[in-house]
Amino acid sequence: MIQFEYIKEAHIDEIVAIEEANFSMPWSRKSFEEALTDALAMYVVALIENKVVGYAGLWKALDEANITNVAVKADFRKQGIGTAMVKHLLEGAKEEGIAKVFLEVRQSNLAAQSVYGQCGFRKIGLRKNFYEKPMEDAIVMMTDI
Repeated sequence: MIQFEYIKEAHIDEIVAIEEANFSMPWSRKSFEEALTDALAMYVVALIENKVVGYAGLWKALDEANITNVAVKADFRKQGIGTAMVKHLLEGAKEEGIAKVFLEVRQSNLAAQSVYGQCGFRKIGLRKNFYEKPMEDAIVMMTDI
């Protein structure tokens, strides 16, 4: 059974491990530690048997937000965890008065695009050479809450 919680300091080690396993340019431990106390950040973790199996985060700006990171441990993919986390994150954003949520996703990451589509996101643009290692365009997606 999946449980969701807002991130706590006790989750940071597991989040950093997932981040490093999933991204070619991972965020630093310090970035996640700073999110713990920043009122503009909202991060959730997915827990199975009290172990972090995924996390998702966004940064708020007035009545809009931008999803920054969504990642699931390799052994737990294709079980709906990513979709459930994003939906949970969007519910929290709605409670905080967020009206629109944006994100960027690698053009080649069809699995993530599918997750976001299931959560109500639609493609609205393209950012050329947005990603590095490897260089790739980003699809910009948005949803109204």
